[in-house]
This record gives sequence, structure tokens and C-alpha cells, in this order.
Amino acid sequence: MTVKVRFAPSPTGKLHVGNIRAALVNWLFAQQQGGQFVLRIDDTDRERSTVENEEAIKADLTWLGLLWAETFRQSDRFERYDAIVAQLKADGRLYPCFETADELEMKRKIQMGRGMPPVYDKAALSLTLEQIAAYEAEGRQPHWRFKLEVPSRVEWNDLIRGTVSIDMASVSDPILIREDGSYLYTLPSVVDDVDYGITHIVRGEDHVTNSAVQAQIFEAIGGTVPEMAHFALLTGKGGEGLSKRHGAMSIAEYRDEAGLEPMSIVSLLARVGTSEPIEAFIEPKGLIEGFDFAKFGRSTAKLDLADLELLNTKILHMLPYDAVKDRLPGLDAEFWAIIQPNLKKISDVSEWQTIINGPVTPVIEDSDHMAKALALLPEGKLTADSWSEWTTAIKEQTGIKGRALFMPLRQALTGQDHGPDMGMLLPLIGREKVVARLEGKAA
Repeated sequence: MTVKVRFAPSPTGKLHVGNIRAALVNWLFAQQQGGQFVLRIDDTDRERSTVENEEAIKADLTWLGLLWAETFRQSDRFERYDAIVAQLKADGRLYPCFETADELEMKRKIQMGRGMPPVYDKAALSLTLEQIAAYEAEGRQPHWRFKLEVPSRVEWNDLIRGTVSIDMASVSDPILIREDGSYLYTLPSVVDDVDYGITHIVRGEDHVTNSAVQAQIFEAIGGTVPEMAHFALLTGKGGEGLSKRHGAMSIAEYRDEAGLEPMSIVSLLARVGTSEPIEAFIEPKGLIEGFDFAKFGRSTAKLDLADLELLNTKILHMLPYDAVKDRLPGLDAEFWAIIQPNLKKISDVSEWQTIINGPVTPVIEDSDHMAKALALLPEGKLTADSWSEWTTAIKEQTGIKGRALFMPLRQALTGQDHGPDMGMLLPLIGREKVVARLEGKAA
């Protein structure tokens, strides 16, 4: 059997870390099993779905390296869903209900007031043709529920949670079609999984009950129930949500505004909530090889987004020149080796290019000291040995040493109080700019 999994975002907004974690877990499993990763665009909500959001989703996944083997839109498959609906109606598994939202809420309140679970009472199954006609005469449009088989239990061996058993008597018959005729997620998802040969459904634990419901729909339309894996949900370090409504940044914002490397996000999300330590990876190979559902924990996973910056720094310090040269025109291997240990984000490269090429406004507190330093600057072209020769001469001439010697020179030449080894920077800056900056000129 070839493993086939799917990621099914709705193009109604931008992807966030919670969405990407679901995509990543599916993708890693598919890669580890030599299987296929399918991208399904759940755009049945035609009012909120946009092509722009769909393209943004694909751009985010591509940037992260989560490439798909196959993709399709649910909006192109309404005829197929309609055919399944006709079948379910003919089989008596899909039935019309006319309760309003207020009436259903009143039922739930009464049930809870009596200490009963708020489960739909299947009253619509007892409607006569006359009652249905009367509702229709009032202008009511029905919503359609799937008739669950009860009493029964749906059980499966979850690849993360172990044995799962759901008493279907505790679950309401799910609404599959709204009053306006639009589909909810449940039915199209099952039909797609059957038609596209999905072998494993891998998603968050908030879908456990929904999976039990869908198992009966799979059977009702003649499909095979895929294997299941439900991972623990993800929250922020303090238990906060990680969606847009909770103020979380989108993946696009991490890329375009925060300037993070894609593998910093992949490295963090691949390991959070597992028994494996969070480490920096510059490519996904190690994450793929080590992937195992048995390593996933059962408790809520806590994500500290501050870890992203730390991972990003580590990744940049590991990247070979060949991995970045096409992204940074004009960057040579020597310069990359010099500045790499001081980078936190790839955008820092341009800052150091400016420091080398100018103009830089020197920071000088003691102009007399800089004048003495300029007089002792080695003659001729500056080399890798020039810094040591220069600072030794200054020390011998002035008696200044340590930080008091090095920091004023760094600030005058780079405008910064931190950075790469000045011995390596000095020949890159060049004699002409060094002289100008020591004189207090922007150069």
C-alpha cells in the first residue's frame, strides 16, 4: 500500500503555525513512508474563499519546502457530492430537519437542565409528509442530517492515541447540508478521501469525535475508513491560541516581516509536542528519517515562538555559502565566512555589506585618540595582519589596551559596538575608507 495523506486548508485567510504543523506532520509521514502528500483546497465556502488566499497558501507551503504530489479544489467537485447526497437520501441515511437555530438551542438547554447530554433527539425522523409540507409552506428550508447507526461504538487503533472508542449514542446526527444548500466540511471531505485514495487521516485531536462520525459516512458510501492519527493541540507558551484571532503572526509575516528562514519554522514545528529535542536543521532529511508517531505526546503541546529566533540564528550559522549565494547577489564566499557567525537574520547581510562598502557614519568620542590611531595605521594595502600590527603599535604608543583600545576603533570604523573580527573586516573596508572614517567622515 502506498501511503497517501492530505492537507486541506480553507482559502479564507492566511496560514498560521497551527495550520502548518498539520501540513508538516502529514508531509513528514508521507516522505518517511515513501508516500504522497495531497493538497486539497477546501473552498466550498464560496463567499469567503478567494483565489488570492489559495495562491498565498501554495506560496507558504512552497517556501517551507512542503511540496505536494497532487492538488484539487472542492469547488470543482459539487456534482460528485450531489450524487453522493442523492444516494444517501435514497438509502434513508440523510434526512431533512426544519428546526431553527433558536429551537435547537432551546432543546439543548432543556436537555442540560435535566442532566442529559445535549444530543439531537432525531425528532425530524418522525415528521409526516403533512408536517413537512406545512414547514415548507412557512418558507422554511431544511438542513440535512446524517443518520448515525446507534446504539453502536466506533473504534480504531489510533497511531498516536492508541485504542479510541466513541459511543455514537452520545453524538448528534451531524448536519451535512445547510439550509441554503451549501455543504459543511464533513461530507465532501469523506467523498474526497475515498475518491483520491487517502490511506491515513492525520490531524488534531479536536477531530476525534468527527472522525468517528466520518467513519460511518465512509461505510455508508462504500468507502474504506483510512487509518487515523490525532495529535495533541498546539498552544502558545502561556496556553494562548495560535490563530489570527488570537493575534498570532501568519507564516507570510514570519517570512516577509520577521525575515525568518523556513527551516527555523520547520525545525520547531516538527519536534514540538514530541519526545525529541528541538534542534536546528538546515534540511528536512534528519526530521524525515526520525519521524515516528510513537514519539508524539498526549498532552497539549506548548510552543514558545521565541525559540524561532534562536533556531534561526543557529541555522544561519550552519548554512554553507552555496545555500545562500543565489539569494544574495554580490556576496562572495570570503565575506560570508566573515560575517556568518554574527548573523541573526539573513537581512543582516545587507547591513554588513553597507558597513564594508559605506557610507558609514563613524562613532567617535575622542577625536584626539583617533588622530593618534590614524598616524599609526600601517602603510600600504591593509591585510589580514594589519589589525594586529596596528593595535600593537597603538598599545605601545599610548598604553591603552583591551576593550578601551578595541571598542573605539570598531565604533569609528563600523558605527557598531559589535560584529565580526576586525582583523578580517579591516582589509575588506580598505585603506581609503578606514582613513576617512578615522577622520570622522561618513565613508
